[in-house]
Parts: sequence; structure tokens; C-alpha cells
Amino acid sequence: MPRPRQPGRHRRPEPLAAPEGAPALVLAVPGTPSAATRSLAEELVSIARSELPGLEARIGYVDGDEDEFPSLRSVLARAAEERTDRYEQAKAAGVEVSEPEGPAAVVVPLLAGPDNALLRRVRQAVMDSRVAAELTDVLGPHPLLAEALHVRLSEAGLARADRARLFTVATAADGIILATVGGDEAVQAAGITGMLLAARLAVPVMAAALDEEGAIANIAEQLRSSGSQQLALAPYLIGPELDAGLLDAAAKEAGCPAAEALGPYPALGKLALARYTSALGIAPQQPQGAPVR
Repeated sequence: MPRPRQPGRHRRPEPLAAPEGAPALVLAVPGTPSAATRSLAEELVSIARSELPGLEARIGYVDGDEDEFPSLRSVLARAAEERTDRYEQAKAAGVEVSEPEGPAAVVVPLLAGPDNALLRRVRQAVMDSRVAAELTDVLGPHPLLAEALHVRLSEAGLARADRARLFTVATAADGIILATVGGDEAVQAAGITGMLLAARLAVPVMAAALDEEGAIANIAEQLRSSGSQQLALAPYLIGPELDAGLLDAAAKEAGCPAAEALGPYPALGKLALARYTSALGIAPQQPQGAPVR
């Protein structure tokens, strides 16, 4: 028998939908555009749409070519133009509508951590578009990113998939190098998520910059000198911002295997949406991770 609906505070919250005339969510994708990059971005945008019905979501490439991969600047200009057109059409049809106010778009950078060089380019593209748009923070640090890192490590056979069950993985790492790009600020931000990952895996986790010469080898040496023997490299990166070959070179430098980048992990779409809703003052339930069994 179905359970009766509970009154008061025990009732489930009503499902949230995008407000009428809400600005578009524009996912700003860094790096060289490719079919794989587009597939990843489309999957994350699809997750965001499924979480917030009525959401207008678009993808703008920081290095877009205006043909197959539209640039962030042109996507913002089109979003503003279409918003104005919808208002004019409704007004011409005699529909009583309010004139659009606030930003035409909310730009969410597809970055796990701060990368000032990339963020400057995103900010410049927003300014060049001459569109009223709001730029949010990057996706991390966040517990869901620690969950995603755990999953990628377990997929590579470098960590137990379930910390509560009494079984071992012969290749499980006893020390993790959390690899990021973007200098000291990015390393510090990665370190926050690294603490959450260390709590999940019960092994030491240290962050290092892939784009800083000798940084990966340095951290590998520190971990080994403190007793870790089986290291693993975990990219604190989504993928498009990662230069080809950089991860393989870092794994070779550290002398250890590497997990895959975060990629289209479902929680990333929810985090992008959370940045959007926070910018607009909408308050959906915070994205939650998978329960630990």
C-alpha cells in the first residue's frame, strides 16, 4: 500500500522549475574544442536540464571557431538577442509581460578549481560580448568532487570502490597525488578537496601543480619518505582544460599509475546548476553524493 502523504515539515519539497524569463545557463568550456569535449559538455548540460525543468542551457567554447564550436562570446550575444526577441514578440501579440531585467545569462566555468589564466579569458569573453552576464565561481572545492575522484581511482583499480566492505584491492594506492593546473591558488583549492578524499580513502593525499616543473616529483618524494609505497595520480581536472600528454608525463615523473580525469561525472552537472541557482537566489536542495554503504 502507498504510504499516506505526510503533513507539515515531513512533506517532500515541491519540485523546482526555472522561473519564467530566467537567464540562460551558459557553460564556459576551456581548452581546444573537440568531439569528446562537446559530448562531455552536452552530457553535463543535459543533467542540469533534468534537475531544473524549463532551464535554458547553452555551451560556449573559450576557444570556439564560430562554426562547429560556437565561441562563448557569440553564445552570450545570441542568448541576449533571443531574450529580447521573445519579449518583443510577446508584447506585439498583446501578452502582458515585464521587460527583461537582470543578466541575460549566468556563465559557469567548466573548471574544478581556479585557473587564473583561463578565468581571465572567460571574463574577457564576457566583457567582449557586451552582454549583461554574471560569471560564477568554479565548481570546486566540494565533497562531490572528492566522491568523483574516489570513483575514478576505483575504476582504475587504484582504490577500493566501497570503504565499508572488508575486501582489498591488490593495486590500491597508499598515497595519492592530486594533480591540478593553475598555480598556487589551484593547489590550495585542490588541497581542500584532497582532505575530503583522504577521509574517504584513509590514505594521505597531497596536491601538486602539473604545470609547475618538478612539483609532481617533489610531492611523490614527500609521500614516499613518509611511508607511502604505492602511489597513484588523481587528476583534479574535468578534462577539456588538460593539455594532451601532460598527465602521462606527470605519471611517468612520479613513477606511478594515473586515474582518468573527472570527465562527465553526473555530479558535475549538478554542481554547475548549483552555481547557476545560487547566482539567481534560487534555493534548490544542495546536490548530494551517493550514500556510503
